[in-house]
This record gives sequence, structure tokens and C-alpha cells, in this order.
Amino acid sequence: MTANGLRTFLLLAGMTAFFMGIGYLLGGPAGAMLALVVAAGMNLFAWWNSADMVLRMHGARAITPSERHPALRQYALDVQMLAQRANLPAPRVYVIETDQPNAFATGRDPQHAAVAATTGLLARLDREEVQGVMAHELAHVKNRDTLTMTVTATLAGAIGMLANFALFFGGNNRAGLIGSIALAIFAPMAAMLVQSAISRAREYEADRIGAEIMGKPMALASALEKIERSARQTLNPAAERNPATAHMFIINPLNGQNMDNLFSTHPDTANRIAKLREMAGAAAPVSSGPWAPRGPWG
Repeated sequence: MTANGLRTFLLLAGMTAFFMGIGYLLGGPAGAMLALVVAAGMNLFAWWNSADMVLRMHGARAITPSERHPALRQYALDVQMLAQRANLPAPRVYVIETDQPNAFATGRDPQHAAVAATTGLLARLDREEVQGVMAHELAHVKNRDTLTMTVTATLAGAIGMLANFALFFGGNNRAGLIGSIALAIFAPMAAMLVQSAISRAREYEADRIGAEIMGKPMALASALEKIERSARQTLNPAAERNPATAHMFIINPLNGQNMDNLFSTHPDTANRIAKLREMAGAAAPVSSGPWAPRGPWG
């Protein structure tokens, strides 16, 4: 097992153990066993259905060979080209109808991967910037991050749900009412910490590998700057309805957090851009204006 695989295993094992601990507080040994069965079932479900589940949540539409929009056809062809450059199977390519520029990748392994970009991303970024974003998402596929992040989101959501049960039934369980209130407050926070730790470390690595796949670190840096500016101002309704998937996007779709703080699901975008500039050996600003240049996608 690789070091990355070992870290992933330990993090997911820790979340499962935490899930079982909440089950024990609610129902003793029987509750712990039930929580273990539920966690195992959720992991299996996420393994087989992670890609389709997340894509449905966000209303993603597949780009097929019969696609009539020339920009969407070119977007799909560019993804295939980048996948070849990364020595990956061609993923399924999707578009999401929302004004917020963003993108994510999902799937249990490179053979079952999918990438999705929003219409806002394709409209506001030029072609090289879009390629930089999709190279980043293919880096997640190459690193096998997509399954980890999907399973983590599933368990994090389940821990929050179980903690709410602890609050409602606190008077009759081993933790008592006060313990159940504390559990309902701190259990989702603990799950969020693990979720954030997994996401933030992988975003930096995906930036690095994505820049290598693309060959132009500044294209990704410019894209990140534009996405960050717009994501602060543009609502993504599907992401708001499904906040547990926020860490899967290239930029947090929910808010404009700007620090690498304890509860941020993404690294500070300025830090990511600085690292990409170091790769490129560049000192100049990444763009001359918030939406410039606009390319053939606009």
C-alpha cells in the first residue's frame, strides 16, 4: 500500500470508529454494531454509486459525441486529450447548468471516472484556463482521490445525522442529556475536521500534478483567481442543497472563506496561486481583470 493509500485508510478507519462510538453512546454494544453495519453499507454504496450519485445531485448532463454545441464538443475533446497526456482512460464528461464557475471529478477509480464543469466556468474562462482546471480534476482521478472524498462526504453527513439523533434521545442513552448535547455539537465538527484534512492536502497535490499534465501552471493559477472571485458572488443552488459535496469542487462553492483555517474545506486560493507561480517561475499578476481574457467559451 502506498503512503497516500495508507493515510486514506487510516482516516476512513478513524471516521468509521468515530461513527461506531456515537452508536455506542446511543445504544451500547448493539448500537456500535449497528453503526458499523450502517457505515460498511454506506461505504459499499459509495463505492459502486459515488459518481452517479454526485452527478445527479448537481443535475449534471453528459456530453455525448452527438453534442451540437461546438464549445461543449471542444471541451469534451480537450478533456480526452488531457486524459491521454496523463495516461488515464477517457472519463465521462459532464456539464452543469449554473452560473457559478466551478468543476469537480468523481468516480471510484480511473476506469469509472467522470469530470464535470459548470456553464459558468466555460463562459468565464478561456480555453487554456478550462484545460488547466480539467487537468487539476484529472489529477484527482490519477491520485484516486475521488472515491476517498465521496466516501468521506457520505460518512461526514451520516455522523451529523447520528449526532442529531443523540440530541433527541439523549435522556435515555449512556451519555445522558448533557453528553448528548455536546455530542450533537462536536461530532459534526470532528467529522468536518477529517473531511477538511483530506480535501486540503489533496488540493495542493492536484494543483501540482494538474499543472504538470497541462504544462502551463499559470493557466491553472489564472483560472483559480477568476473562479474564486466569482464564487464569492454567485450562488450555486445545487451545492447549497448538498453541502457535504462542497469539498469535491476545485473552489469552495458555498462561501468565500479566505484562510487555511481549521474548518475550511479548501486551502486559501492565494496560497495555491503562489505555489503555481513558483512552479512557473512567474512574478507577474495572473490576470489583468476579473474576467479577462474571455475566450471562445464566453
